Amino acid sequence: MSFFDTLQIATQAERNELFTLPVIRDALEGKVSLESYRAFLTQAYYHVRHTVPLMMACGARLPTRLEWLREAVCEYIEEEYGHEKWVLNDIQACGGDKEAVRDGHPSLPIELMTSFLYDLIARDNPVGLFGMVNVLEGTSIALATHAAGAIRDRLELPETAFSYLSSHGSLDIGHMQTYRRLMDKLQDPSDQAAVIHASKVVYKLYTDMFRGLPRDGESLHAPV
Repeated sequence: MSFFDTLQIATQAERNELFTLPVIRDALEGKVSLESYRAFLTQAYYHVRHTVPLMMACGARLPTRLEWLREAVCEYIEEEYGHEKWVLNDIQACGGDKEAVRDGHPSLPIELMTSFLYDLIARDNPVGLFGMVNVLEGTSIALATHAAGAIRDRLELPETAFSYLSSHGSLDIGHMQTYRRLMDKLQDPSDQAAVIHASKVVYKLYTDMFRGLPRDGESLHAPV
């Protein structure tokens, strides 16, 4: 069995927990309030702005034996640079205050997630960062392909309010094809274990973030 398939099986329980959340089911059916969509974009900004710095840190720490992976990290950095600006522009397009978001602070799950990833790179195995890629890109594909259009129609928002989510649907499908190829080249058991562990942790914290988003008709609350 390929490592990519092994990774999906190893994280199936965590993935199921995320996609059975009521707020995710609502999103996939297009039943999302404006408040909920803004809250999602806000938390997306707080982790998307770390994507390039995390990849840069990862690339710097990869050993020579993984030079082929460092090359892929460089390409990923080039493609991901500036995407946090897309999120801020979407927030503004749906009536939010992008300056307040930019200067604000993430929910606890997102703060813990980014802190965990920086620590993983610096103290443990930088290859583990690809566990984050597994979670975030897989989730964004599902939301973009199954939810973005329905949410846009329900909220009657312009397409300019969905540049981050819509673009990441097609973009991340390509990324996941590349990701599968890269993960299937990982041979070292410690590298594989690091990716599985990080994927499980990120799934848990990402699920906690979604659990803190308001559903239609609810007020925003954050898990502690």
